[in-house]
Amino acid sequence: MLGPAALALLAAAPRKRAATPAPLPISDQEYVAITTELGTITALIDVRRAPVTGTNFIRYVDGRRLDGTTFYRAMRLAWGSQPNGLVQGGTRGDPRRILKPIAHEPTSVTGILHKAGTLSMARYAPGTATGDFSIMVSDQLGLDADPAAADPELRAGYAAFGNVVRGMDVVRAIFDAPVSATDGAGVLRGQMLAKPVRILTARRISAPQPTG
Repeated sequence: MLGPAALALLAAAPRKRAATPAPLPISDQEYVAITTELGTITALIDVRRAPVTGTNFIRYVDGRRLDGTTFYRAMRLAWGSQPNGLVQGGTRGDPRRILKPIAHEPTSVTGILHKAGTLSMARYAPGTATGDFSIMVSDQLGLDADPAAADPELRAGYAAFGNVVRGMDVVRAIFDAPVSATDGAGVLRGQMLAKPVRILTARRISAPQPTG
């Protein structure tokens, strides 16, 4: 039988920490299922053409940093063919979730343009993107980099990194959700969803089988 001194030593012995699993390798193309309250959006992440931005998104997925976040914005443009705009979701700067900002990858380098269904990083200045992203509901070529522009914002554009392969009906349902008339500052006023759509999980998956 162990004496009191031995029991004290056992109680004080540090627990062995579980080994941190090694990160899974990231291929040139990864598929991600973003499961929301309104359904699942399946996206192809083009790591080959957008290595910095694509890898960053997969890191958020693998770290489950998007689980429990929301789609919180629907930018609806009144001009052009309707519906016209985008939806935005992600970490919203939550310090418990965000990783370090990443270098900006302009579309003039990657060749991934802002077509309907394209995924693109939200940001402030170029090089500030973290864990927020947008999905185009329609073509938004004004978000592509314009190397000839005098305005540095237009010259940089936004960093696109993949496209929706299934679930554009879910994207449209998010886009059509009611917005608040008062939430949001500046240009965001009237674009914030009255009830943000919760992202339940975001997971890497195998390439989906072709339909029909």
